[in-house]
Amino acid sequence: MRTSLLLPILFLFFTAAVVRAEAESSPRERILFDADWRFQKGDPAGVGDSLEYEKLKPWLLPTANAFVSLPRQRPAGEAPGERADYAQPGFDDSGWRRLTLPHDWGIEGPFDQALPGEGGKLPWFGVAWYRKTFDLPASDQGRQVYLEIDGAMSYSAVWCNGKFVGGWPYGYASYHLDLTPYLKAGARNSLAIRLDNPKKSSRWYPGGGVYRNVWLEKTSPIHVDPWGVFVTTPEVSAERATVNVQVTVDNGAGAVASLTAKTVLFELALNDDERTRVVEFPSVTLNAGKTTQFSVTSPLEHPKLWSLQSPKRYAVVTTLEQGGNVVDRCETVFGVRKAEFTVADGFRLNGQRVPIQGVCMHHDLGALGAAVNTRAMERQIEILKEMGVNAIRTSHNPPAPELLDLCDRMGMLVMDESVDCWKIGKKPNGYNLLFADWSQADIRAYVRRDRNHPSVVLFSIGNEIPEQSRGEGPAIGKELSGFVHREDPTRPTTIAVSSAAAGYNGFQTCVDVFGYNYKPFEYKRFREKNPDQPLFGSETSSTVSSRGEYFFPVNNARSDFQVSSYDSFAPIWATMPDAEFKGQDENPFVAGEFVWTGFDYLGEPSPYNSDSTNLLNYHNEADKARAAKELKALGKIKAPSRSSYFGIVDLAGFKKDRFYLYQARWRPDFPMAHILPHWNWPDRTGQVTPVFVYTSGDEAELFLNGQSLGRKKKAPFEYRLRWDDVKYAPGELKVIAYKNGKEWAVSSVKTTGAAARLLLAPDRATIKADGLDLSFVTVTVADKDGQMVPQSHPKLKFAITGPGEIVATDNGDPTDHTTFSSPERNAFNGLALAVVRAKPGAGGAISLRVTGEGLPPGEVILTSTP
Repeated sequence: MRTSLLLPILFLFFTAAVVRAEAESSPRERILFDADWRFQKGDPAGVGDSLEYEKLKPWLLPTANAFVSLPRQRPAGEAPGERADYAQPGFDDSGWRRLTLPHDWGIEGPFDQALPGEGGKLPWFGVAWYRKTFDLPASDQGRQVYLEIDGAMSYSAVWCNGKFVGGWPYGYASYHLDLTPYLKAGARNSLAIRLDNPKKSSRWYPGGGVYRNVWLEKTSPIHVDPWGVFVTTPEVSAERATVNVQVTVDNGAGAVASLTAKTVLFELALNDDERTRVVEFPSVTLNAGKTTQFSVTSPLEHPKLWSLQSPKRYAVVTTLEQGGNVVDRCETVFGVRKAEFTVADGFRLNGQRVPIQGVCMHHDLGALGAAVNTRAMERQIEILKEMGVNAIRTSHNPPAPELLDLCDRMGMLVMDESVDCWKIGKKPNGYNLLFADWSQADIRAYVRRDRNHPSVVLFSIGNEIPEQSRGEGPAIGKELSGFVHREDPTRPTTIAVSSAAAGYNGFQTCVDVFGYNYKPFEYKRFREKNPDQPLFGSETSSTVSSRGEYFFPVNNARSDFQVSSYDSFAPIWATMPDAEFKGQDENPFVAGEFVWTGFDYLGEPSPYNSDSTNLLNYHNEADKARAAKELKALGKIKAPSRSSYFGIVDLAGFKKDRFYLYQARWRPDFPMAHILPHWNWPDRTGQVTPVFVYTSGDEAELFLNGQSLGRKKKAPFEYRLRWDDVKYAPGELKVIAYKNGKEWAVSSVKTTGAAARLLLAPDRATIKADGLDLSFVTVTVADKDGQMVPQSHPKLKFAITGPGEIVATDNGDPTDHTTFSSPERNAFNGLALAVVRAKPGAGGAISLRVTGEGLPPGEVILTSTP
């Protein structure tokens, strides 16, 4: 009987410096290759259809040979595009736009009302080219040179010095290309990357461009293969662990080489600034042919275990020597921990039950679009951890490598997902068009890339796959699970399933751990029918809301293309958070959940995916009259919504009320109480205005202007306290929460005065002048006492002086069509955001100044440090 699945820990992350300890003599260089690219949309004249995917495919498929059972041969003769102007090394691209990667052309806008809401109403589709010229030193003659692309959306194809090298169609894939045969040492070289992002290819905003980092990696001909180190810990306890290191060596020298391989284990400090040498593995002598593998094993006494509270990591440094000379040295970072999904006790980490308190996250970074930025992802994780989140599902694709690195460092579990569909598509130009040719390579490549991250505890082979209800589904799923286990036999596979029947029709057998989407009422039955398979909620709740919006009566959840923040509405397929909580509490064997979603994201603006043919409720008569006129003229009201309402946190990173419902659930030992709604209702005096309280306490008493409105205690399976008959009067609402009969937390909301001030608060006042680091500055529209004025929407103007720039502004409003790069934007329900970046190499004071209609300016001083 299978009752648990053990996950010995792993992680691989080559640093830009390659090896910080003992790296000085290594011939390996890994260079960030993001600067000084040129960009142009569209193909050159004369290309026609010669670069369409079907014509490029025979030339692209060999790129994936390292990840497939049957390698493909590159066709003979001239490759497509080798006569295209944009691919030529001598092409004059001086008139093209100059930029630094990562780059997402779609986020630059403008928003277009005529474009679908599911794609964010942004122009992310089309063909575009990137070009870069660079000098390769003469000293690189004889070295192996790889181009590593972490992600390019999509159908990427690469030419070097006018010759076709390769590419990869899946926009979320990371891949390597060997540039060695095409480069000229001691000369000027050129790279050209073509992308073709088809319309109707994504259910959400995918972005467009080379949106992740690009690297140039130089090695000797004899070197450790890319992603070629695999670290496992088959035995783990507090007293002792066994560390196994498996290494794949690539020999491009053309002759068998006699090598000595040395492996050393270092313990890393939490801040990565220090490391301690702890184990030296036995040396290995090998005769390396074209591809050779070796492995070494050593005990590790009293290991520092990776955990959510103390994410300790280790580094393995692998050195290859030939004739006493170092020919390669690389570093692999990993963690030591024991993770297991069990049938009866959910998920266990290092022997302790850890309920999965997870969220699903799409890959965009709000106003920054899909372009990867490490600080922006770090900020998201910081906000999520404050809520009590301990896990992220990378829905529905492999993430940027930097996200997994952050999760390793910050103590966050990851469900690492691969694709959104298999053979049967969800969009006309979706991944189903690639599945037959690329699914094995896509699965094996992303697992090989990610298999050493201690944060990764599940590999997901898909989301809501249509084959879940078809006879062929189990066989396809088992094949994909086999691809995962071929690369990593230590981690379980899973899949996110939307059909209740898929838990019983045989589809559940294709994975190790089963995930139900929105099925808390199915947990008990699944356990009865599948007594040996671990279970969790792979996608839950999908409650929708707009920050700071409240409609009356409470069951009136929608108005003016916004959704009430009373947290009382979800689409027909979904549930309230309370129902999911109850399902897990009644079935404690369930390992936990991944809520849809942690943050709002661009696209998929349910429930406003389509234009309305009915007159909605509106805040004011002017908006209602405008909508009525549009409905009469067009027969519909155009939905302006361009981003989701699902997030617990809005697109700008501001917390919705639901944040506190989950915090109360997921941080039961943290004293907190949260009141909703706000208390500025001048038109509702004397009218019933229900009050909800989210608290980690078990009971609470509510007061209005000092008068008790009653003390309420949570009943079994009750997760929010409600006072449904409160009549509004201006003043102060106050709640005193209790736990086990003792005062636990106090909170209040007050009726504010008129907007009188702009308060600016950066998440960090000091940032690095590296052109990458960011400060997220919150602008609060406040009254004279500093209280946020909740229903204020003044137009704000942002200006900056000093060595910095405003990268983007936002406000969390899903209907706002102001371009994110605009220095002018309305506040939304009292808040707005400015994202500031320091200019590279320029230290000093940066002044951000914000002015608003009828308000004195606000200012904050940031410091950039070189």
